[in-house]
Amino acid sequence: MKGHILVVEDDESIQIVIRNYLQAAGYRVTCADDGLIGLTLALDTKPDLVVLDINLPSMRGFEVAEQLRLESDVYIIMLTARGEEEDRIHGLKLGADDYIAKPFSPRELVARVEAVLRRQRKQNAPQEKLNFPSLTIDVTAHEVWTTDGQMEMTTTEFNVLLAFARHAGQVLTRQQLLDLVWGTTYAGNDRVVDVYVGQVRRKVEEATGHAIIATVRGVGYKFKDVA
Repeated sequence: MKGHILVVEDDESIQIVIRNYLQAAGYRVTCADDGLIGLTLALDTKPDLVVLDINLPSMRGFEVAEQLRLESDVYIIMLTARGEEEDRIHGLKLGADDYIAKPFSPRELVARVEAVLRRQRKQNAPQEKLNFPSLTIDVTAHEVWTTDGQMEMTTTEFNVLLAFARHAGQVLTRQQLLDLVWGTTYAGNDRVVDVYVGQVRRKVEEATGHAIIATVRGVGYKFKDVA
């Protein structure tokens, strides 16, 4: 089996389609049709990735994502209604790693799942520790440290910061960040970059007391915490 996927979706027909396609692709799949049950299963079974609908009984998908992020860095792909941009942005801010709008192609969802899990495999490869004046990034331990202690970051926030750190002093465009963090096969809205860069920049500024990610107007962003 490639991994364990938890699908939290209350529409039985959609749930069945997702389960069948993921199982055909070689994944072990657990399903839930209720937000609270889905949260409990996610914490108890520790899946590799959660496919999470927004509109669920007992507990909305946003609440599930928020609670998950307090206790887990499991990858989350949220299912949103087409055209609901605010829902997508809100989900990303809560720590979702990707989203896909309904109605969607089951094959595309499988591709998104595989793209996210490929990032996890790369992340687990042996890496060096990166040291900068304001912070230290321990890639192997998946930790970021400042003089005041460890920073709390989601998996995707960590990967965004790591992409900047590995290209310190260089200007990275939105497309380059998409390729480095979300992969070249990512087909979602590139606004995800701006959302996550904003979150990472805010957290780093709060932890270090100064800005180390600069916006280069009309081009992209640059990591400037260099000696």
